[in-house]
Amino acid sequence: MNLGEGVQLVSFGLLTALMLGSALGVVLAQSVVYSAFLLGLTFTGMAGLYLLLNADFVAAAQILVYVGAVNVLILFGVMLVNKQMAFEKVPGLALRQATTGLVCAGLFGLLTTVALTTPWMLSTTTPAGDGAIVAIAQHLFSDFLLPFEVASVLLLMALIGAIVLARRDLLMDNSATGLSDDLELKLPERPKASLSSGGEP
Repeated sequence: MNLGEGVQLVSFGLLTALMLGSALGVVLAQSVVYSAFLLGLTFTGMAGLYLLLNADFVAAAQILVYVGAVNVLILFGVMLVNKQMAFEKVPGLALRQATTGLVCAGLFGLLTTVALTTPWMLSTTTPAGDGAIVAIAQHLFSDFLLPFEVASVLLLMALIGAIVLARRDLLMDNSATGLSDDLELKLPERPKASLSSGGEP
């Protein structure tokens, strides 16, 4: 084993530990906001694995799309609609957690067995190198153009839904205030004089 292979092996171990730890944090964290941040860390570790596979374009897309767009959208949605509510006591919680743990352990054992018993074959084809970006772009904007546009529309709908849910509680009740429909959609604002003086409105 030369120096390059050793560096790749150590990097693979560190990235794998980072991904597993952050993925467990996503599931086990008590705060949803912390889970969203740890999800971004998981996506970042996955981008590092793509770099080890010489897939630089896929790694950059992983950072831009998942970390920079999807994870930020999740964070915005969580911070806009998250409310501090006390969790009600769930009957049989210990049994449910034990059952979930057994199912997850079974799936992990099954995937580990498949990974260890599968005769993996290394590809003998010539790497595309910098031409991979051109090949991916041709497929993305020709064969997979419709799924690409549908995914963008779904993300836009999720963003609009988060904004609507966040504004719903701020809208004044027309029946309670007796205001017209035009005034109902105006959110209450603090007067500028009270803000500058530091007093209450």
